[in-house]
Amino acid sequence: MGDESVEELINKRDSYQEKANLFKKKRDQLHEKSKQMAIERDDINAKVRNIRNKIGEHKKRRDEYNERVKHAKNQRNELITENINLKKKIKDLEKERFSTSGLNINRLKQNLRKLETEQMTQPMSSQKEKKLLVNIKELSQRIKEQEESLNKDPRLRKAVDQEKLVKQKAEKQHDIVEKMAKKAQEEHQEMIDLLKQLDNFTKRTTEIQESIVMTKIEADKVHREFIDFVNNIHDLEKEISGLEKKKVVKRKIEDATETQKQADLIFERFKKGEKLSTDDLMVLQKAGLL
Repeated sequence: MGDESVEELINKRDSYQEKANLFKKKRDQLHEKSKQMAIERDDINAKVRNIRNKIGEHKKRRDEYNERVKHAKNQRNELITENINLKKKIKDLEKERFSTSGLNINRLKQNLRKLETEQMTQPMSSQKEKKLLVNIKELSQRIKEQEESLNKDPRLRKAVDQEKLVKQKAEKQHDIVEKMAKKAQEEHQEMIDLLKQLDNFTKRTTEIQESIVMTKIEADKVHREFIDFVNNIHDLEKEISGLEKKKVVKRKIEDATETQKQADLIFERFKKGEKLSTDDLMVLQKAGLL
């Protein structure tokens, strides 16, 4: 670099400055890109926090509904057990009445269904069908009389009423079970949907963070390049300044030497008696001869 002229050094400095400006611009662009990605990441993280809060709320409600389902199932099962016991009690009371009356209403009903099926499906003469219809009517009447007789039994009537009431309660509890289970499933599904969103957002923030890291690494590399050029520019400016100072000193020395030569010639003319002009006197004064 020591053999280069000031002009060459200035051209090199200007070239370095252009490159430094390009690296500075690229570095600033990378920093801006990193900043924008950080803003996007922070926005997504805010959404993630909101989604996590919602997931927690849905999970809490789901668990509450599941607990209510469990409680309602226990009540329903207790009522079903009570209903089964009441039906058994009703059958026992009916058997007790049947043994007293000598009739079995269930058997009468079976016979009635058999006759009705025969009447609807078997081909027969009108006389036979007429006789069959009479039997059906008589059997229906006997069943009706037996049912009315059973209904007059206070113990049986109470058991039947209790069985109906318990059955209604069991059905109501079953409806509650289904309703609460449906709500629990809805809350669970909402939670699953939000978990999918959360997973997508988490993947996106991971991608953004990786991009931010890579961008910062690239920005640091570009910044180092920029600093290298800046340092080179400073070195060149020092060298240019040194060379310019040397040129000034050299010029002063050359000017002083030239002035001394002129003064010597003028002084010789003066000694010879020649008349000196004002400019000649100024030269002699500048050379320190006056």
